[in-house]
Amino acid sequence: MKKIILFFSLLGVLLVTSGCLNEMIGQKITVQKRTVEDNIFEDFKEVNQRKQVEKAIDIVKNANWENKKVEMTRYADYQFQFPFKNSSENKIASYLLWVSPNGENLEIVTDSDRYVKLTEQDSANLYEILTGEELIK
Repeated sequence: MKKIILFFSLLGVLLVTSGCLNEMIGQKITVQKRTVEDNIFEDFKEVNQRKQVEKAIDIVKNANWENKKVEMTRYADYQFQFPFKNSSENKIASYLLWVSPNGENLEIVTDSDRYVKLTEQDSANLYEILTGEELIK
């Protein structure tokens, strides 16, 4: 009887664990970098570490977004996407990213005309997550 209880306990733990793992599948950020002077992006990096993905999503989600169309003076430096889970649908959130001329902030624009200039700290954290490098000032 103890063996049967142990078996079902282990089976339950495995099922719960695999369910948690399935929830993390697809949780990644895809980063593309602009090539030379053209508005063409090439694959640059994938961020798969759960803590980094969560931190990047939190930075983007909690930013002080403005609903206005912004015309930037140059092409974006990077483009990144991550899965956006809504209660009713799953979709990909896509962002264009510029490093500000002073090199201290990141500016982000969405395809739905939302704009944000991140704080220096959030900029440094997000840039390191997306590129693996420090934001140069």
